[in-house]
Amino acid sequence: MSRDRIYPDEPSGPFPEPPLSFEDRDGREIEIVPLDPAGDDREALVEMYLQFDPADRAQGIPPGQERRIRDWLDTILDDDCLNVVAWHGDEVAGHATLVPDEGAYELAIFVLQRYQEAGIGTQLMRALLGYGASHGVEKVWLTVERWNRAAVGLYKKIGFETSDAESFELEMTIRLR
Repeated sequence: MSRDRIYPDEPSGPFPEPPLSFEDRDGREIEIVPLDPAGDDREALVEMYLQFDPADRAQGIPPGQERRIRDWLDTILDDDCLNVVAWHGDEVAGHATLVPDEGAYELAIFVLQRYQEAGIGTQLMRALLGYGASHGVEKVWLTVERWNRAAVGLYKKIGFETSDAESFELEMTIRLR
């Protein structure tokens, strides 16, 4: 079903392109890089999602079982999708993806529980948007459960605007260029 989403007139940004390194609020050195689907990134992502707290799943993602995680990753690690990964040493701390959807891209972001509230989500989102802009992405949208105030606040801080608030989820959009 095609929808006419409303996007802001003015672009947001600029956003930094990965790779980028920073120290999070807990003093951990974090590196954000584009996903290397040919390397070990995929298995490290599976491991991260196996550790994901069921309470932090929203809208059925990430899936809970390993087989379903692998099937889901097959979809979002497709060549048409853009993915960045936040690494803390050899462990994936977070993952964000842009999935093409009718002339725009849907954004999803996940930060492993023990890495939350340390600034990683903000940097991961900014790096993904920079990566997307460098690959010609113009319009991005996402949905978020309206009770998730931390996520809504993050998205607004980055430049997303609410485009649809008629259900228990908010739809938010941003223009990159």
